[in-house]
Amino acid sequence: MANPFVHLHVHTSYSLLDGAARICDLIAAAAEDNQRAMAITDHGVMYGIVEFYKAAVAGGIKPILGCEVYVAENSRLDRKEEGIRASADHLVLLAEDAAGYANLVKLVTAAHLEGFYYKPRIDLEILAGHNKGLIGLSACLKGKIPERLLAGDEEQAVNMAGRMADILGKDNFFLELQANDLPEQKKVNRGLIDLARKTRLPLVATNDVHYLKKEHAKAHEILLCLQTGAVLSDPKRMHFGSDDFYLKSTAEMERFFSGQKAALENTVEIAQRCNVELRFDEQHFPEFSPPEGQSQKQYLADLCFRGVGRHYNIADPARPRDETERRIMERLAYEISVIEKTGFLGYFLIVWDFVRFARENKIPVGPGRGSGAGSLVSYALGITGIDPLR
Repeated sequence: MANPFVHLHVHTSYSLLDGAARICDLIAAAAEDNQRAMAITDHGVMYGIVEFYKAAVAGGIKPILGCEVYVAENSRLDRKEEGIRASADHLVLLAEDAAGYANLVKLVTAAHLEGFYYKPRIDLEILAGHNKGLIGLSACLKGKIPERLLAGDEEQAVNMAGRMADILGKDNFFLELQANDLPEQKKVNRGLIDLARKTRLPLVATNDVHYLKKEHAKAHEILLCLQTGAVLSDPKRMHFGSDDFYLKSTAEMERFFSGQKAALENTVEIAQRCNVELRFDEQHFPEFSPPEGQSQKQYLADLCFRGVGRHYNIADPARPRDETERRIMERLAYEISVIEKTGFLGYFLIVWDFVRFARENKIPVGPGRGSGAGSLVSYALGITGIDPLR
């Protein structure tokens, strides 16, 4: 990569009420600065990934897919009323390859389904079980290692660094220096540099981007007030204490880390290692297996014939008796042909199967909504309960 720096810690507007930078603006600014890659690391979520990936590729920027996850103090399954809100530490995870991306998806999913308590949380146990293909950064001042350094507990910082290196691999965990003028960050940066010498773990330079330009810091403060239910006049409100959390140029990052060339070079090395391709011309539905001897199209047609016969009192759908029945069957055949052409035969059968199961087991199912309620196939299968012809 020609550019000697890559932003690896970036929050977009998908970090709700915390990220104040639109994806399209981030990509445009990176391209203007001749940056050739960028990561997305939103707080605890990945639903900005597809938009980011497409925008980055279109803008000539290599997309690095990641997430700044929350790590529970002990188990993600813990539920305590006191102190739990502040006990989720930050950790940046980047997908190195397809396996890493799959593991990141599993971790974030588990964080929401199993670990959610004020925030979606993982723990070190589940991280160890889904560690392949992931690169970790020690994160901001709310990361476990920076917190210990800030508290003067160097021993615990060393222990945690060693534990993370054991889980992710020594070459896959980086101590994250950040470029802001906070006194606390300066102390942590010094501690991380010293820690790197003792543990032989590599350093990496980031800027923990939360907004696009320096002058956007005030708007970001208002966003934080919305998140926390505070007002700007409250001296105790949550605030970053610096207007440096913007998308800095390569030149700015080089000036800030003039004495840490390796930390800058490591951003490029990580970017080169991270190669995840998302394909949008493939489908990833579960495979539906029709009864032996029938293709998916034959089975879908049989189910639709039965449903149409039942709904419209057609004695033999294969032999329409009049013009009305002929038009119904022509429409059904047309819809099935479109479903086959677009590769959705299995998808319709899967949806039919779980809706059928729900109805047979007295699990409430709605009548259908949106354009799907206009489908004769959906009506014939019982997926929707609205007569599209009427």
